[in-house]
Amino acid sequence: MDQAWTTVRQLADGVPLREALGGRDSAECWVALDLAVRWLSPEDLPVHAPRGGPSLRWDWNATLPTFRRARERAAEPEPATAIALCHPDGRIREAALDRVSRYPDLLPLLVVRCADWAAPVRDRARALLAEAPPAALVAQAELILLLGRRGQGVFAVELLGRALREGPAEALPPLLASADRATRRFAHRIAVERGLLPPLRLARIAARSGDVVLQDLCAEAALRQSDDKDVLDVLLAARPPRVRAAGVTALRRAGRFEEARAHLTDRSAVVRACARYVVRQGGTDPLPLYRALCTGESVAPGAAAGLGECGDRKEDAGTLWALVRHPDPAVRAQAVNGLRALDAVRRESLTPLLDDPSPAVVRAATRALLPHAAEFPGPWLRERDTPESPRAVRVAARRLLRAAGRPCAG
Repeated sequence: MDQAWTTVRQLADGVPLREALGGRDSAECWVALDLAVRWLSPEDLPVHAPRGGPSLRWDWNATLPTFRRARERAAEPEPATAIALCHPDGRIREAALDRVSRYPDLLPLLVVRCADWAAPVRDRARALLAEAPPAALVAQAELILLLGRRGQGVFAVELLGRALREGPAEALPPLLASADRATRRFAHRIAVERGLLPPLRLARIAARSGDVVLQDLCAEAALRQSDDKDVLDVLLAARPPRVRAAGVTALRRAGRFEEARAHLTDRSAVVRACARYVVRQGGTDPLPLYRALCTGESVAPGAAAGLGECGDRKEDAGTLWALVRHPDPAVRAQAVNGLRALDAVRRESLTPLLDDPSPAVVRAATRALLPHAAEFPGPWLRERDTPESPRAVRVAARRLLRAAGRPCAG
């Protein structure tokens, strides 16, 4: 807000808009500028007056208009028009709209006025924005989408959507790579609607994006268009679990049931669940596969978790208890998670894991033991909540104390 106030003060002093902005022209800057004008003193604000004849000044904090001596006025310069477009008085904002066409740099403020709370201002601004060329709308996409969160901001969003759907495809690539998340999402939705992105590219976007909305949008669009091996392989190797899950589920439609077995031990529970579904659709029960995967020296952590997710408490709890002593801490942690899923937790047997050298195992044991927190002696837990204890041990002690409704140490 301090930057916006500095910009407004410079505009009031007649500094050209671009110079006053100092290269700051993000969507947030324009919204902040609109708000900052309201803090100007009445002497710095434009008046509501005809070009000649008697004039009245409506100060934003005045109950009655102030008489002003008539004088011929020159055309409003750009800085004054910018301030007038943000004036607290709606009549001045509305009058300033007709001067926007003289100053292309003021288009963002025209977009702001399309979401104005005053209907006359809003309607006039919308009529003018509807006449703007599509390229001008695309250039203001970030601001339009930011204002679209307001109650009156839908109009400009619809104009932008129409411009992108009906305009040249070349307008979309810059928006697809925008630094603004809302702009990227909007552009990708329209690109998918128009079929501008091939399946392999969609799969790669889903696999590389850190945005869960784009992950879902692009993965689903890629699979609607194609289930070719190249597309599925990209999805199956993706880092985001939801993208891998989409790829695993698509194996069923592609008839590649056997390949789902490799994902039964995935590190993500949702991917493992999808893999079990596809394996069953192929006519195979995944439980015997998990039992086989949990025997021997080489056990994947996901195998222990998967056995707990679909196993039988009477038959499989013993296997998981054996894995609790596995040398790999990841396997130990997932074995504890599997026991919790099977409801086969025994407090006495899991308590030693609260001192496990692996923080992941300590966390897993703590989660499993929370329902039994009241069974732990309070003094014993408080003794563990000391600066000398490892951090994971201290956190575990505090969680168990809170779960039991007891005060923590210190």
